[in-house]
Amino acid sequence: MPLYEYYCQHCDGVFEALRPIAEAAVPAPCPGCQREGQRVMSSFTAFTYRDGYPRRIPDKGTYWHLEKEVKTLPKRMRHYEHPELAEPKPVKRPTKGEKVEQKERAVAETKEKKYRKKWAVSKRGYPIKK
Repeated sequence: MPLYEYYCQHCDGVFEALRPIAEAAVPAPCPGCQREGQRVMSSFTAFTYRDGYPRRIPDKGTYWHLEKEVKTLPKRMRHYEHPELAEPKPVKRPTKGEKVEQKERAVAETKEKKYRKKWAVSKRGYPIKK
């Protein structure tokens, strides 16, 4: 059965009713005030399937994935995550221990540089000529 829209003048409301085609022109009772509502011509959204994905008519060149509009077809997907809709992976932040290690390495490198500069020695231990 088709879905029709009706307008109630008394309560100024629009409502929908599933009715047989033969009863489409007959006024339908309003669910709010139980008075008769007149049929209204309404617009609708239609879909077609192209490339195995639903497309809206008229076609805007976009695709639909789990009721969300996307611009491209997915080439690789993990489960049902579309690349345009998937949230980015969180950036791994260093722990306190890793921060301490980084500081210790930086301090050790600066000490080593100072030592090599003081004694004119390369990283491999060879003397540097000035």
